Amino acid sequence: MNKTAVILINLGTPDGPDKNKVRKFLSKFLNDYRVIDLPYLARLILVNLIIVPFRASKSSKMYKKVWTENGSPIIYHGTNLVNKLNEEKSETTKFFLTMRFGEPSLVKTLENIRMQHFSKIVFVPLFPQYASSTSGSVIEYFLQIVQKWSEIPNIQIVNEFYNHPAFINSWIQRLNPYNPKTYDHILFSFHGLPVNQVEETHFNETCEKHHCKTEINQANRFCYQAQCYETMRLIATKLELKESDYSICFQSRFGKKWLNPFADKVIEEKAKQGVKKLLVIPLSFVADCLETNFEIATEYAELFKELGGEKLQMVESLNAEEYWVEAVKKIAL
Repeated sequence: MNKTAVILINLGTPDGPDKNKVRKFLSKFLNDYRVIDLPYLARLILVNLIIVPFRASKSSKMYKKVWTENGSPIIYHGTNLVNKLNEEKSETTKFFLTMRFGEPSLVKTLENIRMQHFSKIVFVPLFPQYASSTSGSVIEYFLQIVQKWSEIPNIQIVNEFYNHPAFINSWIQRLNPYNPKTYDHILFSFHGLPVNQVEETHFNETCEKHHCKTEINQANRFCYQAQCYETMRLIATKLELKESDYSICFQSRFGKKWLNPFADKVIEEKAKQGVKKLLVIPLSFVADCLETNFEIATEYAELFKELGGEKLQMVESLNAEEYWVEAVKKIAL
């Protein structure tokens, strides 16, 4: 009997919110050359002597605010998703959750799959929009492991699903209870990336040259920014929004030469314009995590109120909602 293993992979999370575990996670994550694309020695010095020592304590405090009795939210939601996907007890398909950094590790997951003699592996990075530092990192690591096997099964890789109808429709179903049109403005938020990493996907030519903010074309089809704008347009169209009803922003930046407009600056601008009720939709994430539960729901909400806004409402991610469970099956299979 032919059996298919579907691997759902995310970047990862610390094993716990205490400083030492967060430091260990940050060190592994930030030393990945796809995350910080500097020469080896420069990256080693920057990450291990500057970034990690200074960020570990702050990040630990943030993780403690989002940690649950079930542990890390990204693990909790991912486990729920996979458990629901496996409820049918299919004899031909089994879903696995794994992480690029941390547990459950990809190495252990793949060894489990290899021992069970699956004839096919479908590898699904849980990042809707492709980026070298996320999708590229996990795909490369996956191939490094599997290429060492004596018997390599049939492999299918889902690079991205930013425009997949099942993904878009899942967000529409997630949004319906929030009644988006009752808000003064809607903010579509995506995780930020350095501009140079984005432009590498079209051979270091600018996004302006390739019309990345207005269309998907042959030259920019792997461009993270182009995919973000397309996801936003597809959802805005489904919601029948006017262009004045919504804006895009990029969060979690670590420098000035990152994708803009920056989330905090847009929130400040909207507050100054008199927006009182702001709905924020985090479209880079399929599971709630530090960037949603703390950065948006806490930090940005507080910022908006300080600037005169009344309510910043974050839309929860897709997590393990039934419509997302069905969507994952369509995306993967």
